[in-house]
Amino acid sequence: MSKSFFISDIHLGLQDEGAEKEKIRHLEKLFTMVASDGAALYMVGDILDYWMEFRHVIPRYFSSFLCLLQELSRHDVRLYWFSGNHDFTLGRFFTDEYGVRCLYGMHEMLIDERRFVIGHGDGLDRSDIGYRLFVAMIRNRFNQRLLSSLQPDLAIAIMRRFSRMSRDRNPGENGYESDFLQQYADALVRQKDFDYFVCGHSHALKKKLLANARSHYINLGTWIHGSYPYAIFDNGVFSLQELSI
Repeated sequence: MSKSFFISDIHLGLQDEGAEKEKIRHLEKLFTMVASDGAALYMVGDILDYWMEFRHVIPRYFSSFLCLLQELSRHDVRLYWFSGNHDFTLGRFFTDEYGVRCLYGMHEMLIDERRFVIGHGDGLDRSDIGYRLFVAMIRNRFNQRLLSSLQPDLAIAIMRRFSRMSRDRNPGENGYESDFLQQYADALVRQKDFDYFVCGHSHALKKKLLANARSHYINLGTWIHGSYPYAIFDNGVFSLQELSI
């Protein structure tokens, strides 16, 4: 039985050149592992710190990542990408070019006979009306077409600004977000049966039993602090691990 791999909150494009090169080096190692031993890769949001899709232009900054993704897509691996609060909208490019299944929100999935609930984790707090309106504005198709019609450098600058606005309004690394996501998973497991709730967003790497003492809450952490966590689901066991080179 092949392994399923999970990553989240890499935030490519956020940091200085040295940090970004290290992320790419570790991604190359991870993608090699996935290609040789994996059935699926689940990218659980904020893989990119921003993204803007154009009809005839590919953002140059992410060329190294796109080359790695293209090579991985040549292997018999299922690729999933759950949009986050920085890679707001993924368009058609990743699906058309690399066969990636792009998803929004939380999704129930069956993996090797185990029930998963997977998603980035942003937007689950229904009381945060401002953030929900902000995301609806960013993901609006008319607004996306309007942005993509602009000169690419200008459009990308606007999307980077939106990414900063999301970070200022909804910062991942705070106790409230971490606690809220665990509480949401605890409430959800009382309503429906699942084995794993897998998310990112809060940047708080964690595996924790939920209220039913059987299901698990998983947060995949982040790559922005010089560590490179990922997860593997293999033979019915979900484990958090860390890449090293």
